[in-house]
Amino acid sequence: MVDEAPPRERASVAMPSGETSIVPADSIAGRALIAVIAIMTFLAALTLGAVVLVRAAAGEWQAAVAREVTIQIRPVEGRDIEAEIKKAVDIASAARGIGSVRAYTRDESARLLEPWLGSGLALEDLPVPRLIVVRIEADSAPDLGALRKTLTDRVAGASLDDHRGWIDRMRAMAGSAVGIGIGILVLMLAATMLTVTFATRGAMSTNRPIIEVLHFVGAKDGFIAGEFQRHFLLLGLKGGAIGGVVAMTLFAIAGLVGDWFTATAGQEQVAALFGSFAIGVSGYVAITGLIVVIGGVTAGTSRLTVYRTLRAME
Repeated sequence: MVDEAPPRERASVAMPSGETSIVPADSIAGRALIAVIAIMTFLAALTLGAVVLVRAAAGEWQAAVAREVTIQIRPVEGRDIEAEIKKAVDIASAARGIGSVRAYTRDESARLLEPWLGSGLALEDLPVPRLIVVRIEADSAPDLGALRKTLTDRVAGASLDDHRGWIDRMRAMAGSAVGIGIGILVLMLAATMLTVTFATRGAMSTNRPIIEVLHFVGAKDGFIAGEFQRHFLLLGLKGGAIGGVVAMTLFAIAGLVGDWFTATAGQEQVAALFGSFAIGVSGYVAITGLIVVIGGVTAGTSRLTVYRTLRAME
């Protein structure tokens, strides 16, 4: 009498061509998982698009602020402020790397205070400072320290502001927004992994008799895990594609709506915060990559869960 080899030592079982998978391709649980993954991907894609918008807008803000400095001329008793303004304009215009210099008139300087003081006020007797806007040439780095010292030495009541404080604040704000967005993306992926883990365990529990038969006839853990991995990879890609496409469509519609309302007051406010509200090619590529990541996370989580569950069943 010949002893039979233990089930674990038998050859690996291959799924016959044309046969169905261990896990049913279409089931209520599978459709529910697709819906959950689609929602998670949609929210993650919105977060990713918002991160792209904030980074782009912050970059534009910093570039715009960095290309402009302000000279402030305070009234000094016994000095002609108009002469001091002309002197400051001449000094700034002669500096290397300066593109244009524009001095605000008294009325323009007064209008800058209207949002805080209101209109119709007599500001003639108040020591309202005068502003000179200096634009820096592109791809140039003027010596602002030397310019500041020259203005301080030669112009009474002059001071130069390079807006460095604002740039640092904007950089910190953009970094915080990006960090929060990345944190939300990580939480979304973690929630997706937990959902797939429970779905995989449920599918294995439902198909436990089939798994036990496969074990009995010599199927290896890798074969069973591969079947579940392929099943959940397709579910992950389907759900991710649905959520990602909906998010991309929403961003495209938002961009078109922004173009339709160009030059309106509301659009100008939105553009000041988010630019054109278009995520651009890089944003769409990032969302496409997110869909692939969601599919990979779903498949990998399923495979790992199958291995752990099979070890617990032994």
